[in-house]
Amino acid sequence: MRRMKYYLLIAGALSILPTELYAAERADSLPHQLREVVVTARKPVEDIIPAQVLNGDELRRLNSNSVADALRYFSGVQVKDYGGVGGIKTVNIRSMGTNHTGVVYDGVELGNAQNGQIDLGQFSLDNIESLSLYNGQKSEILQPAKDFGSAGTIYMRTRTPVFDDGETYHARATVRTGSFDLLNPSALVELKLSDRISASLSAEWINSSGKYKFRYRRVNPAGELAYDTTAVRQNGDINATRIELNTHGRLNSGSWTFKVYNYNSERGVPGAIVNNVWRRGERIWDTNSFAQGRYTGFFGRFTTLNNIKYAFYRTHYVNNDDKQVKIDNLYRQKEVYFSSANEYELTGQWRVSASYDFMWNTLDADVYGFVKPDRISQFVSVATALDLDRFKAQASVQGTFVHDRIEGQQAPADKHVFSPAVFVNGYPLRNKDFSIRLFYKKSFRMPTFNDLYYADMGNSLLSPERVEQYNAGVLYDHRSRSLISAARVSADAYYNRVKDKIVAYPKGQQFRWTMLNLGLVDIRGIDVTGLLTLNPCRGLYVTLRGQYTFQRAIDITSPADNYYRHQIPYIPRHSGSAVANAQWRGWGLNYSWIYVGSRYNQQENIRYNYTQPWYTSDVSLSKDFRLGKVGLRGLIEVNNLLSQDYDVILNYPMPKRNYRFSLTVEI
Repeated sequence: MRRMKYYLLIAGALSILPTELYAAERADSLPHQLREVVVTARKPVEDIIPAQVLNGDELRRLNSNSVADALRYFSGVQVKDYGGVGGIKTVNIRSMGTNHTGVVYDGVELGNAQNGQIDLGQFSLDNIESLSLYNGQKSEILQPAKDFGSAGTIYMRTRTPVFDDGETYHARATVRTGSFDLLNPSALVELKLSDRISASLSAEWINSSGKYKFRYRRVNPAGELAYDTTAVRQNGDINATRIELNTHGRLNSGSWTFKVYNYNSERGVPGAIVNNVWRRGERIWDTNSFAQGRYTGFFGRFTTLNNIKYAFYRTHYVNNDDKQVKIDNLYRQKEVYFSSANEYELTGQWRVSASYDFMWNTLDADVYGFVKPDRISQFVSVATALDLDRFKAQASVQGTFVHDRIEGQQAPADKHVFSPAVFVNGYPLRNKDFSIRLFYKKSFRMPTFNDLYYADMGNSLLSPERVEQYNAGVLYDHRSRSLISAARVSADAYYNRVKDKIVAYPKGQQFRWTMLNLGLVDIRGIDVTGLLTLNPCRGLYVTLRGQYTFQRAIDITSPADNYYRHQIPYIPRHSGSAVANAQWRGWGLNYSWIYVGSRYNQQENIRYNYTQPWYTSDVSLSKDFRLGKVGLRGLIEVNNLLSQDYDVILNYPMPKRNYRFSLTVEI
């Protein structure tokens, strides 16, 4: 405990250091003209492995409520959605599992030591400026050591104030309403406190009954119709608030930011529809709060990046279902995190970096016999990047050292894991429109507190789950001022191998399971993406975006298993999406289409476990206009236009056709 107080004292002292500079356009604002902004910063690094990115207005045209909804339009991504506005939503990249996906919010990774999963349904797009997805890792060696460890990472960046001469504030208010008794007001205020300091306050409230009609139709293994009825989804209500305060500052040789975030929600847990049971007694209260600071300093060839964070997560879970065991549990998580990343430019083409991260997690619960674990994790990384104009390379090694302590019992042995990675990119053509990229990476995920210590299931002897990734891809990216103003096509072939996969395995007694390292998964796939922007006449812009993913993800654990070499659950062989958008004189028309092929909901690929493919079509119409200095935007959205009946997860029906209306005022 004395050592822990020492670490916290250091972290507290470092928290007063200032953090990050942004000088980007307000891409999500209504039409306006920006003056030139001059800042002191490092030269931007070109991506060795290009990211999939959605920015500003493009995000808001996708008929998406949350970050999880928007991620459906990225290739290689599977989103598990349990239905409704308040249903849990998690994301899986290239079939490696949710726990292998890092989620970074304004430069600092989000954590959940209890189960390792981030519910992306809790993050609104209202204040998101940019959403990007990197396979492998970000093409930047100046980053926290922890960021080098994920198999894939999602980066969320919030809007940053930019002021013209004479401006001292901006304000924006939005009201959304629509199906499911939705009421969703939000507001944003940006203030210029001085020439070097600005602040923003974003707040949002979402309230919905979550009730929607769905069709429940099931066929038994003999092919006979068992159920076919229409019902109303119950227990999908949500009442949630989000408040976020950001402060940004510039220094003579750097920049800083400080963020305070709070999310509170009460929501029902829309359970599975099984055997004509329509209602559930499960409810969850979430309180997620964190404060984080970030400092970037530029000193000639040396650059330093420092982060500090404190997070507190409170989850209250209640199950009052008369047909199940009554549950009323309260879980409390705490996290302290500090990182220091440092980069030195040896030459104009060669850079090296070293990073160190410290993280402390603890979990407490009012559950009988709970062992109250806490974990100290330390991450160390070294990396180098070479940029020879037509050839770029990046290599890194991350070391992870984990020490667990549990109350009244012998803790598991310390764990040490090393994760190397190599990325290369070359331009064979003179104009650099065409590039070839390759990467190899080892990554892992630590067993969570639930995996190790959950009553009647935990196994403290679990090993980390390990992944090997191989990727080869090509990219064609051309821009001009002709009819085709932008054309971008990319294709990647990849091979992933997941070893020591952590699975729940029955112990022989009903309702008694244990966690074991049993799984071995072989994943092979192809991702194809395309983007085309047309300017057929003055003022008219048409953008077409599409992506397709093929994945063969099979279980090769043991030839003795009935499901040996079968596709793993909920991974479709084929999936894709397409988006078409037209902008003309303030009018915007957007159409988006998502397709997910057939899947199996259990390990055995038999007819009984077959889950049908699904697709949805969404359309929206928007209009931007001004009344003096006030900008207005009206938006009408129709989701699931063809009113398709579908399940993302078996027995969790999704909404049929639904509507949303928005009005935004900005000054």
